[in-house]
Amino acid sequence: MDAQAKPVTRKHWVRLLSIGLVATAVGALVALIVDEVQTSRLQARLISRLSGELKHTLELGPSDAIRYPGDGPYDARLGYHQLPGLIERLSAQQFDVTAQARMSARQIALRDQGLFTIYAEKDQAGLTLRDCRNAPLYSARYPKRVFEGFDAVPPLLVASLLFIENRELLDADRPTLNPAVEWARLGKAVGEQALRLVGDDHRTPGGSTLATQLEKYRHSPDGRTDSAAEKLRQMASASLRAYLDGENTLPRRRQIVVNYLNTVPLAARPGFGEVNGMGDGLWAWYGRDFDEVTALLSQADDPAGPGAFEQRQRKAAAFKQALSLMVAQRRPSHYLGAGSDGSLADLTNSYLRVMAEAGVIPAALRDAALAAPLKRLPNPPRETMAPFTERKASTALRSRLSNLLGVPRAYDLDRLDLSVDSTLDGATQQALTRTLVSLREPEAARAAGLYGHHLLKPGDDPSKLQFSFTLYERGERANLLRAQTDNVDQPFDINEGARLDLGSTAKLRTLVSYLELVAQLHERWSGLDRTALLALKPVDNDNLARWARNHLLGAADKSLPAMLEAAMLRTYSADPGESFFTGGGVHTFVNFDPEDNFRVLTVRESFRRSVNLPFIRIMRDVVRHVLAQSPGAALLSNPADPARREYLARFADREGSQFLTSFHTKYRGLTREQAEDLLLRDLRATPPRLAAVFGVLEPTSGVDALGAFLARRLPGTRLTPAAVQSLLDKYGAQNMSLEDQGYVAGIHPLELWLVGHLRQNPGARLPAVLAASKDERQRVYGWIFRTRHKQAQDVRIRQLLEFEAFATIQRSWQRLGYPFGSLTPSYATALGASGDRPAALAELMGIIVNQGMRLPASRIESLAFATDTPYETHLTRRAGAGERVLPAEVTLTVRRALTDVVASGTAGRLRGSLVRSDGSAVEIGGKTGTGDHRYDVYGPRGQLISTRVVNRTATFVFLIGERYFGTVMVYAHAPHAEKYKFTSALPTQLLKSLVPMLKPLVDNDACSAAADDATQRASAGVGR
Repeated sequence: MDAQAKPVTRKHWVRLLSIGLVATAVGALVALIVDEVQTSRLQARLISRLSGELKHTLELGPSDAIRYPGDGPYDARLGYHQLPGLIERLSAQQFDVTAQARMSARQIALRDQGLFTIYAEKDQAGLTLRDCRNAPLYSARYPKRVFEGFDAVPPLLVASLLFIENRELLDADRPTLNPAVEWARLGKAVGEQALRLVGDDHRTPGGSTLATQLEKYRHSPDGRTDSAAEKLRQMASASLRAYLDGENTLPRRRQIVVNYLNTVPLAARPGFGEVNGMGDGLWAWYGRDFDEVTALLSQADDPAGPGAFEQRQRKAAAFKQALSLMVAQRRPSHYLGAGSDGSLADLTNSYLRVMAEAGVIPAALRDAALAAPLKRLPNPPRETMAPFTERKASTALRSRLSNLLGVPRAYDLDRLDLSVDSTLDGATQQALTRTLVSLREPEAARAAGLYGHHLLKPGDDPSKLQFSFTLYERGERANLLRAQTDNVDQPFDINEGARLDLGSTAKLRTLVSYLELVAQLHERWSGLDRTALLALKPVDNDNLARWARNHLLGAADKSLPAMLEAAMLRTYSADPGESFFTGGGVHTFVNFDPEDNFRVLTVRESFRRSVNLPFIRIMRDVVRHVLAQSPGAALLSNPADPARREYLARFADREGSQFLTSFHTKYRGLTREQAEDLLLRDLRATPPRLAAVFGVLEPTSGVDALGAFLARRLPGTRLTPAAVQSLLDKYGAQNMSLEDQGYVAGIHPLELWLVGHLRQNPGARLPAVLAASKDERQRVYGWIFRTRHKQAQDVRIRQLLEFEAFATIQRSWQRLGYPFGSLTPSYATALGASGDRPAALAELMGIIVNQGMRLPASRIESLAFATDTPYETHLTRRAGAGERVLPAEVTLTVRRALTDVVASGTAGRLRGSLVRSDGSAVEIGGKTGTGDHRYDVYGPRGQLISTRVVNRTATFVFLIGERYFGTVMVYAHAPHAEKYKFTSALPTQLLKSLVPMLKPLVDNDACSAAADDATQRASAGVGR
């Protein structure tokens, strides 16, 4: 019989029940954890609610609810990280934020806690340029080759990727699965990391799923995981992104596959740049067409019929190349770097074998792929590009955008997530470009009427000519560039990138200066009564002031328009027989048409017919009037004025600097012996002259050195030591000034000084030479300071005063858009001697069209960064009032003169050429100009030895109707320039031939209407 059983007490029952409850709870918890690991149901419920609060909307004005991302590779490449700086830079250049994204409170809170910004990210982005009609001008997309969606990805690629990287990702039986965590892989990675802490130094596999890898290479610093905290940030961000569309993550998981294949980093290739995504990788490393590879990989595993074997081989080769990029992703720089073909092939072959064993790929595909060689291209294939002439507009816009944003590399600019609305009319631009390019052929040039009197001659080759055209439209706040093109297949912009002799177009600037001075005199004197006017005593040679006083004394209508019209009726002689002292010398000028030589013409007639001599005399009146306002004008009548010495010193410094600049160019880079030979090449050598030269070149050398120098330079001449000593004593630096040494030698003393200075300071640059020669320049001109040379002093002072007058004129021209910092101080500036640019002439014409208001030129009207992202930002050019730079009355007078040139002057062939649809003629005005820039060589007595034509230009700066203006130019450069004799009639005829292409734009104002539509579309998009 058993021992007496111990009774089960209440306490025992409670203990047993507690153990059972704990075991049940633990079991339930374990079951819950196992279920959660397998299904992520709880995560789906909680995280999807949180993700549902991660929103952003686009609202008007700058945002007060936005957080910009860090400098991860994706955010830096697309420009999101740089947005604050870009916005600040654009704001300083007259652009305002008109609309910007607002992030939800939850999105901002998570961002502030360190997570990445959660939204549906783009695989592909880049720069887009649109024209004024919202039509595309240029589009850059990076990566260039992408899968549009999951259904476009060959299943073979999907299966291969999942086997290598993330096998559970697309399990359809687990719709709520969190793709950010693969527990088995994560556990193994954690364990391996723990082993490393106790001394195991072998490489450990990563615990990253495809979802966290996307977060890493897009947003983590340098695309790396450098800490456990960074890994947690990636996992948390990936989890939130996975549940953006709700609890069912399968669609988002499929998109992860697409995102990864489209954007996985695959190192960089010289000649291609950064390689991202399978499509660009296949092109950059293997030269494979993306669509072809996609089609091959989508074919059946075992094709039949003719060509089946070759088809299988092509598929196997394409698959091996794609697979190699998948496996290279772990260490792309290593496996895709130079000389790594073998190691990448070995790794790829090992994966082929494993995948076949696992049943991921059929054995036949494995065997065919193993047999296929894996050979990368030595260099990436070249992308097909359109001819440069077809890319002129977009290239110019990108260059302007580069400066605007401070992004110097086109490579970086094209990768910004940015859309730009430009002012260009793409249809007109393309039509003009095609026409200008076609004019290289004689048949097309002949059809355009470009052969004839003052045009091209029979036999002239139009292919050697550059044709350029620019058209602006007057806008509310800017001059809007509608077209800018040429027929030159290179990036150089002849409209803005050169200083050209544009001939008689300078008469337009001269006329404006002349009328502006008349307007200033009217402002100063029109309010004076007769007694006050009579008391005015203009300087004797100030013809303009004297005429203005007399006009106001005798005119019944003293208004400014009447005075300007009277100024246009003043007369000037066209006689070329007068000599003009200007620009430091005596000059004569000729007229284009000899029949004008005996005429006396009004200013209006002179401008209409573009006669030279009247404008030389108009410029002289302008210069003399400006000079009369200068305090220095009184120096000529008062020889005792102490300021004369200051002017003379400035003259000596200026002219001496000019000589030294020329001499430095002559001797720069020569050896000591070469410079000496060049200096003495034309010298008629005598002992005194050579001694004077030696005294400058070797100021500290003694009699023996001089003797050797003379013996070398005067072979056969015997000089005793006493004679050499006498020469040294007389002409050495200790006993003779530099000025006198130059006189004895018959060489400019500053040329002597420079050669001596370069002997002592080889390789000295011009700024250092000018600084070292400051005192020598004054000493060489010492004779000019002596009072007995008053007449010579007056000549020099007059030169300097003229120089100052032209500096004043230059400032007034610069206020009207003249692009250079100086003018040639000569009356010849009225004929184009100072040079100009077509773009600057167009700006002047814009001032005339805008009745004296200077508006900025606009090529870019608005920018939209990061569209459909939480960083979306729209900026628009700020409205401005412009700057008044001329009285409206002056511009109206000039406009009448310009239309007169077309109505009955040098541009008469354009008369009536543009007619609206209603039959009314559009008014056209402009100014013609022909420039013949030559390089002349003169002998020592001033005779012309040779002349070479450097370039020839013919230009027409024009206005069309009330809104449009621009320039058209024909340019020939050396060595072809001297073969042509065309005049400004050629660009005038060219414009006439282009009129049919301009008619739709001018007739309908299509771009202005399109701009209004774009504004409405932009407003409609706000609040989405």
